[in-house]
Amino acid sequence: MKGGKSTGAQKKSNAKLAVKKGKAAKDPNKPKRPASAFFVFMEDFRKQFKAENPDNKSVAAVGKAGGAKWKAMSTSEQAPYVAKAEKRKAEYEKTMVAYNKKQAMGGKDEDDDSDKSKSEVNNEEGSDDDEEEDDD
Repeated sequence: MKGGKSTGAQKKSNAKLAVKKGKAAKDPNKPKRPASAFFVFMEDFRKQFKAENPDNKSVAAVGKAGGAKWKAMSTSEQAPYVAKAEKRKAEYEKTMVAYNKKQAMGGKDEDDDSDKSKSEVNNEEGSDDDEEEDDD
């Protein structure tokens, strides 16, 4: 009876570990999601806040001040940041389409879309005289 409970506890702990291992690794080549309008605003606000308060080292203070200013802004004042965010989102969607096509074609990690090796591509970029020499 002494050993009965300990083996059951070991099985439960092993089962929990197995669940955590199932998480897939992120692809480092996947494009990052674009910033929202608020974060586009914060990029400019951080620079302005740092110029006005050079001694401030608190990230929380910058965030609170930025959030308060964003809430106080009218929609017309927020419009340039919203436009920038929409532009970034459109660019992101284009890059995601290209990324998804690349993944569907075989998930190559290389930047080349061709089957040629980099040395073959570099040879073709040279002058046409190189090709004539190969025929000899």
